[in-house]
Amino acid sequence: MSAVREAVVLPAIFLTVALVGGLQIDARVALVPPSLFSLVLATLLFAALIRGGVVAPDRLLHSSRSALQNANGAVVLVSAFVAAAQILSMVIPRSGLPLFFADLFLLVLLVNALVSVRDRVHLLRSLAVMLGSALLLKFVLLASLSAPADSRTARLLFALFDAATFGSIAQEAQAPAAGYVAFAAVALFLIGVSLLPAPPQVRTHTALSRRD
Repeated sequence: MSAVREAVVLPAIFLTVALVGGLQIDARVALVPPSLFSLVLATLLFAALIRGGVVAPDRLLHSSRSALQNANGAVVLVSAFVAAAQILSMVIPRSGLPLFFADLFLLVLLVNALVSVRDRVHLLRSLAVMLGSALLLKFVLLASLSAPADSRTARLLFALFDAATFGSIAQEAQAPAAGYVAFAAVALFLIGVSLLPAPPQVRTHTALSRRD
């Protein structure tokens, strides 16, 4: 991995994701820290990334590296963890049954990835599908259900959902830009994760697979 990528590109990507992922766009824009459960999910995600060969911490922090290089590596790892926590917090609904089921959904997927997935490409694809699904759930499905009902049919569907879930499926209305900001943050996070330094054997195996 080049010095520019380690010292500039990766920290810039993850710090941007951490900042954008913490934005709460309502009547006013606020920076919200990740929830405690998001930190737990981020820990599981980082463990899965290490086990799956997406990132090799010893290529960022090692006794053979200089103090400045280790400092750069520490910044990359810490910023990546914070970005992961903010992204997970961003795509999780804020309240009610959607919050509970999204937490459970992400927890099960991350535990499964940690236990079973050991292939770098497979893990990156699974991460993209997981974050994309959570993004669609919160910013498309739940946003449409929580938006003001403009027709009799829409009001009837909303009343049925509301009654079936004892009023706990409705979320606070999101600003129109919130979904676009979340999509950009998720895409940038996935790019940053794919640029993290992998173990040498993983990189060699990937290169040989491409030649074949």
